[in-house]
Amino acid sequence: MHKNTRTITMSQFEEEVYAGLTANPKYLSSKYFYDAKGDKIFQDIMTMPEYYLTDCEYNILEHHKEDISALFSEGSNSFNLIELGAGDGKKTKILLKYLAEHKLDFKYLPIDISQNALDQLEKSLQNEIPSLKTEPLQGTYLETLETINSIRDIKKVILFLGSNVGNLLHPQAVTFLKQVQASMKADDIFFVGFDQKKNPQTILDAYNDEAGITEAFNKNILVRINTELKGDFVTDNFLHWETYDPETGTAKSFLVSKKEQTVTIKELDLTITLKPWETIHTEISQKYDDEVVSWLAKEAGLKIVAQFSDENKYYKNYAFKKI
Repeated sequence: MHKNTRTITMSQFEEEVYAGLTANPKYLSSKYFYDAKGDKIFQDIMTMPEYYLTDCEYNILEHHKEDISALFSEGSNSFNLIELGAGDGKKTKILLKYLAEHKLDFKYLPIDISQNALDQLEKSLQNEIPSLKTEPLQGTYLETLETINSIRDIKKVILFLGSNVGNLLHPQAVTFLKQVQASMKADDIFFVGFDQKKNPQTILDAYNDEAGITEAFNKNILVRINTELKGDFVTDNFLHWETYDPETGTAKSFLVSKKEQTVTIKELDLTITLKPWETIHTEISQKYDDEVVSWLAKEAGLKIVAQFSDENKYYKNYAFKKI
């Protein structure tokens, strides 16, 4: 049940919150976890012992930085290193430092929806790698890639780390990969992190830690709605719930209403009623194996030209080129 009398133009955030909370079943996009508070919580998540993804990818980049750098610079005197969803850049700095130390001719273009994350990243890079040429770009991935394509004719190496592609179900992932592929030329490289299928309990623990950090991250979207859209969500009225299907490799996060409750969001002129145990779906975290990644790549007109794994084979980074 909901009511809405708002007719004036809404921002994308407002539009998507309205659409999600008036849908059946309800949902909210995980990309809105990230504001200044959400950025900080996610940095805490990446240091959790249960959250293996960051350490695995960090180790891959550290142990294979020479081979990865050679792949990036192959056949080209200069290139743009473009990172989609750069965040705090902790892992990327391994490559940036190596490339800078070896005097490769490149510019780093971090893209992120969070201006706060970009500001912090730029400041830290100025301190840690002062010789690095950096051009932060705030916005969505694909819009910003289009802008880059329109003004530059230089080899692109596009990074998409952290298994962010896992936030998309397979049909959405194919669409996204196709859109990136359309922006690529023959010598461009798309370097993507894919979390691998593994013990289901290991995966569940990564998204449902005992300290409740992931719960706070999941609920931050409600806090953000309260702050920015004058909502009155009571976060304690919601249960953080994680599921994982080992057959499909799909982990899902939900906020579950513990009781019947009414929530008003003043900026949307919107009132919704949630039934006891009604869900708001907030995030998908897809897991993969080589067969699935090969299929996704082929569907998108891409081919795997290299892959790098941690010693436990928990996680892999794949490099793609256009077919």
